[in-house]
Amino acid sequence: MIRIVLPHHLRVLARVEGDVGLEVKGPVTIRSTLDSLEARYPMLRGTIRDHVTQERRPFLRFFAHDEDWSQQPMDAPLPEPVALGAEPLLIIGAIAGG
Repeated sequence: MIRIVLPHHLRVLARVEGDVGLEVKGPVTIRSTLDSLEARYPMLRGTIRDHVTQERRPFLRFFAHDEDWSQQPMDAPLPEPVALGAEPLLIIGAIAGG
């Protein structure tokens, strides 16, 4: 089971508290994890990735195993500690400003 940490506004939208635990079929990638997340919480469709392109939304970042995975290919296998649920996949809202 993979664990996902969502930003507060997405936890509110999905009506969840704390980490989200999901079973992911096949290789554990960002794409397969988001597919499972959106299947379980359809209200999140379009909030993390674009409806059409399926690309990560601007101002959202992915962190796995203490590394920024935001620019990694969506089908790259996530690190083993994340895939096994020992560490969470973090979805973080980026902060912009100046």
